Order: sequence, then structure tokens, then C-alpha cells
Amino acid sequence: MTHIKSLEQLTSKRDELKSNLSRLDDPNNSEKKVQIKVAMATCGIASGARTTMDFLTAELSKRNIPSVVTQTGCMGYCYAEPTIEVKLPGKEAVIFGYVDTKRADEIIEKYIKTGELTEGVIPRNYDTID
Repeated sequence: MTHIKSLEQLTSKRDELKSNLSRLDDPNNSEKKVQIKVAMATCGIASGARTTMDFLTAELSKRNIPSVVTQTGCMGYCYAEPTIEVKLPGKEAVIFGYVDTKRADEIIEKYIKTGELTEGVIPRNYDTID
């Protein structure tokens, strides 16, 4: 953990955290952005979903990809945790399982940027997640 030693560092850290926070839940124009829901029930958290969510939030911001990253409860895929639902604008949502940071990076580069499906797609067993 770094220590903040100046007002400039504090201001910079505040701006960074505000940017990351707004990416977690931004209802404005969300249908025009990539929407990602990370399953954060007990089994997801135990499997590393918090790390996956933090990675997605940071990387999407760094890569300037308009997105909204939120957490949800159990999606029913405990065997494949961490799981995420990715909805590209104008397309149906796709569920990915076993999403560690390596797979999350692959999902960003292949699926989110180019629309090419990657390994780990799980058939949906529900209509929507609210």
C-alpha cells in the first residue's frame, strides 16, 4: 500500500476512485455501453469473483471501453465460478464461466472488442438478472 504524501496525490487518488466507482453503477445510457454483471454470491466470492470484478473495472477503464460493471447474486452456475454475464449493445447477453483475470482479459480483447466468442460460454438457464 502506498502512502499519500501530498495534496496532488490525494486529488489524483480521489479522481481515480471516482472514475472506478462511476463505472460500477452508471444508469445513464447503459444500453449504449457494454454491460457486465459479475456473480458475487458466496461461491463466486470464494472462487475469486472480487478479483475478476476489480480487474474488469480497471481494464475497461484503461482501455476506454464504455461499460457498466455491476455485481449480482447467484446465477446458478456454482460449478463454473467466477461467472459473468456480458451484454454488448444491441446483442443478447452471454454467460462466461471460470473467469479469472486471464480469461477476463481474453473476453475483453476477443468478445468485447471484436464480437468473437471465446471458450467458457455457458448456456443461459434464466431470462434476465435483476
